[in-house]
Amino acid sequence: MQVSNLANTLIGSEIIKIGNEVNEMKRKGAQIANLTIGDFDPSIFPIPEALESEIVKAYHEGHTNYPPADGILSLRETVTRILSDRYQLNYTINDILVAGGSRPLIYAVYLALVDPGDKVIYPAPSWNNNHYCHLSNANGIAITTTVEDNFMPTAAQLRPHLKGATLLALCSPLNPTGTMFTAEQLEEICDLVIEENQSRGADEKPLYIMYDQIYSLLTFGRAHVDPVSLRPALKDYVVYIDGISKCLAATGVRVGWAFGPASIMAKMKAILGHIGAWAPKAEQVAVANYFGDHTLVDGFLASFKAQVQQSLDALYEGFKELKNEGFAVDAVVPMGAIYLTLKIDYIGKTTPDGQLLQTSADVNFYLIKAAQTALVPFSAFGNSENMPWFRASIGGCSLQDIKNMMSRIKAALSALH
Repeated sequence: MQVSNLANTLIGSEIIKIGNEVNEMKRKGAQIANLTIGDFDPSIFPIPEALESEIVKAYHEGHTNYPPADGILSLRETVTRILSDRYQLNYTINDILVAGGSRPLIYAVYLALVDPGDKVIYPAPSWNNNHYCHLSNANGIAITTTVEDNFMPTAAQLRPHLKGATLLALCSPLNPTGTMFTAEQLEEICDLVIEENQSRGADEKPLYIMYDQIYSLLTFGRAHVDPVSLRPALKDYVVYIDGISKCLAATGVRVGWAFGPASIMAKMKAILGHIGAWAPKAEQVAVANYFGDHTLVDGFLASFKAQVQQSLDALYEGFKELKNEGFAVDAVVPMGAIYLTLKIDYIGKTTPDGQLLQTSADVNFYLIKAAQTALVPFSAFGNSENMPWFRASIGGCSLQDIKNMMSRIKAALSALH
C-alpha cells in the first residue's frame, strides 16, 4: 500500500514500544517493575482530590461543548497570575495558548516557526525533538551532552551551531535525565542567542528558544531558572511549554499551555484550531479553579514531591550501593522531574544462555527478562545504541517496588560474564 514519504519514514515512539512489550508480558502474568513511561500509576500517585472534584463538578454544570481555540478565559487568566506569582514573568491573556497537554503545543511551535530545511538544535538526550524535526522536515542538529555537565547542553557546545539556526529546543528539568540548568549555564546560552540575533539582518528569521518547563514545580532543593527571567531582552524570542500533567500527576487530564509572543501564539492557535487539539472544556474549567488556589496546590505539591523524591532517592542509593560493591553502574543525583539517570555499563557482556549484549537495548531487554525491571535506554532519546545510560521513571512504581527490584538487578548483573 502506498503512503506518504512522511508516514513511510516515521519512527514510532521507542518508549511506547518498550512499554507495550512490558505490558504484554505483565498481561501474561510477569511481575515487572515498569520504569519506562513518564506517567503515573493513579493507585500510587493520584491527582489531587480537590481537582478531581472540580472536574466532576464542571461536567455536572454542562461544560461539554467546544472550548475557545486558545483556551477558556478564566484559565488563561489563572495562568497569567501563576506566571507572575511563581515565576515573576509578566504575560497577558493574549500571550497564552491552552491545548490538550504539551505535545500538541510543542508540535505547533515547530510548525509555526520552522520551515522545511531549517536548522533546529537540541541536546541529546532529550525527549522527542528528533521526531518533531522529522515531522516538520527540519534539519535537526543533536548536541551530544556529557555526564560531567549533568547531560545539560553548554554554551560552548552550542556556539558552533547557532549560525543560521531557527530554533533551539531546551528543557529544564530535563526529560529524560531529571537534571537541571544552573542560572550560570542558562545565562551563557541566553547571551549566545542574544548575540546571534543581533548579528542577523532585518529580513532574516531570528533564532528562537523553545523552553519546556513542564517539570518546573517538581524540583528537589534546586531553583528552577528560565530564559526571560535571566535575560528580559529575550522575551520576543522565547516560547515556553508548561501545564499540569506532571506537577499534579495529571497526565491523562490533558491540560497544558504555551506562552510567548502574542503573534506566535496566534499562529500556533490557528494551527491547533485545524487539528482540534484542545483541552476538554470541563477540565479547563476545573484547572482554572483549582490551580489558582495557591494553598491547595502548595499543599498537594509538598506531599507529592516528598513521595517522588523518596522513590528517586531509594533508586539512586540502590545504584550507588551496587557501584560501591564493584558493579559497572552509576547514577546522577536526582534534581527534578520524575526521572533518574542510570549508567549500566554491560554492553559486550554475555548472558547465561550465551546471548551477547551488543546494544543498550539488549541490556534493557535482558534486565526485563532476568530482573523484571524495565528502563529506557538513551538511544530512545537521540543518543547512540552503544551509550550505556538509561532513564528510570518512578511514576509507575511504589517505593516498595523499587526496593524489591534492587536485589533482582544485582542478581541479573552478577550472572553476566
